[in-house]
Amino acid sequence: MAGQHIHLHLSPDSIYPFDARGIAKRFRHAAIFGALDALNPGERMRFVNDHNPIPLLQQMQARYGAAVDIQYLENGPDAVVIDFIRQ
Repeated sequence: MAGQHIHLHLSPDSIYPFDARGIAKRFRHAAIFGALDALNPGERMRFVNDHNPIPLLQQMQARYGAAVDIQYLENGPDAVVIDFIRQ
């Protein structure tokens, strides 16, 4: 296997946390799309943010369409938690 890169997804429940609050705003969308691109079908990214990311969701719809399902777990004034599920 020399020369091959093996990417292991090691979360036993296939849920990968992504807290956008700690990422500089100018890098957030690129980091989120990179994380979504790395998901295998059936895996989910648990996204946490300090506001409802409407522009991001619109960009995701344009980029992924039905390939990523969006499920709100929390939509409060201090935190938004959304599962992005790769189909």
